[in-house]
Amino acid sequence: MSFFIDILSRQLIVRQAQRSYTVPIGRLDTWEKQGMNTENNHNTAPHNTTPHIVIIGTGFGGLGMAIQLKNAGIESFTILEKAASVGGTWRDNTYPGAACDVQSHLYSYSFEPKSDWSRKFGLQPEIRSYMESCATKYRLHDHIRFNQEVESATFDKESGLWSIRTKSGDTLEAHALVSATGQLNQPAYPNLPGLETFQGKVFHSARWDHDYDLAGKRVAVVGTGASAIQFVPEIVSKVSELKLFQRSAAWVIPKPDRPFTGFEQWLFEALPIADRVYRSLIYWKNESRALAFTRYGFLLNAFKWQAKQLARKKIKDPVKRAKIIPDYPVGCKRVLISNDWYDAINQDNLDLVTDGIERIEEHAIVTRDGSRHEVDAIIYGTGFKATDFLAPMTISGLDGLDLNQAWKDGAEAYKGLCVSGFPNLFILYGPNTNLAHSSIVFMLESQIRYVTQCIKMLQDPGLRYMNVKSERQDSYAQQIQDRLKGSVWEAGCTSWYKTASGKNTNNWPGFTFSYRLMTSSLDLQDYELQPATEAAGA
Repeated sequence: MSFFIDILSRQLIVRQAQRSYTVPIGRLDTWEKQGMNTENNHNTAPHNTTPHIVIIGTGFGGLGMAIQLKNAGIESFTILEKAASVGGTWRDNTYPGAACDVQSHLYSYSFEPKSDWSRKFGLQPEIRSYMESCATKYRLHDHIRFNQEVESATFDKESGLWSIRTKSGDTLEAHALVSATGQLNQPAYPNLPGLETFQGKVFHSARWDHDYDLAGKRVAVVGTGASAIQFVPEIVSKVSELKLFQRSAAWVIPKPDRPFTGFEQWLFEALPIADRVYRSLIYWKNESRALAFTRYGFLLNAFKWQAKQLARKKIKDPVKRAKIIPDYPVGCKRVLISNDWYDAINQDNLDLVTDGIERIEEHAIVTRDGSRHEVDAIIYGTGFKATDFLAPMTISGLDGLDLNQAWKDGAEAYKGLCVSGFPNLFILYGPNTNLAHSSIVFMLESQIRYVTQCIKMLQDPGLRYMNVKSERQDSYAQQIQDRLKGSVWEAGCTSWYKTASGKNTNNWPGFTFSYRLMTSSLDLQDYELQPATEAAGA
């Protein structure tokens, strides 16, 4: 409760100390009062009053951004999608058993409820279908250019435009660039010596090869993260042998999942208020867990007890059981949910290998203890390059500033959205906006509302670009890192939340409602506002 009061108090103090300004349209005198760079403003000339926007990606962030732009009456946008269909991570991850670990009614847009979810926790095909239906309903296909992977984006400060180049050689210009590529779009592959000599099949869980028949095969799975937790139970009964290579164990607790009954689906459809109340109950239940992750880590010990009890009940082999229980505090890495993980570990044809991999041979994996494990296929369950935001795109801002150079010490962004030196660039699901306790879709909707305000601001014909002030970004980033110090993620383990240097660039250290409050209004004092010039107008 004290933490809750602390957050609300902090917000009130901030709001009293800083004036909140409504977005002006065509009011240079108002901008001047807020610290606008008015150099050469006597030469101001209007540019296109309906600025074009480019959105990268058609996951939940990209689709949601496009829908809200339409709702705001803004139609001048283009969505660039590297694949041939929408869906983002829910298009890419088609491995057996792929599902969400956030409840269906919360892992969906608040403005587009779905009353007939089949289960409490949605499966990949149903989530992707939901996203496709949203794209169709809001006629987003008219704006999407498929098979257009962005290679680079360069900002020109004279025109105030981003020049976006795709791998196919096409070039687009935009007044505003919105990256909605997410944190989980680039698969991470381990660097295993000798892999090029392997004669069997190799693929990543996020690029599942459905044409390869696993039946009767000797299969190696490298990694025991969130994806492996789901697909290993699905394939263990099909393969002849499964070698599960584990670097570090995961805390796995039961998944409170079941199908919705026909009556429940009817009720959600007939009485929309029931759907909203159910969603609200889920939200506040999940939100309460933020206290455990961000401040009172000892509360997560209940999960530890639960996981150990389940392992003792399900796994007969004491050696396997000892290996599958982590040696780090619960919550330090992602807590996983599953009802069949320990059953899969208990199978006689599953060998849990905890010795590090030394090399790959033509038909085997050799571990550091000298053991040779013959396999026909290797499946990587090694997750994603979550800290490599916007990779592999090359982003150049003011005066040629390279984003990779700006982020050489770890990615950071003001409110997780804007980076100083990169005007009119907005990053959805950016640095320190990931969650361990609730739905990222809720966070995305908060970000989309904020970005929409910025884009409306950029419609002003007298404004060339807006660039977040470096001191505001630095101050914000330091506050985030200070708040993270007391979180369970700093309990001593390594995770995909952190860079190699140990900086947590991914997680939000608080409640989602506090983030929504923080992003609810656009304060122009946070930005350098550059007026349009005659050259820019021309």
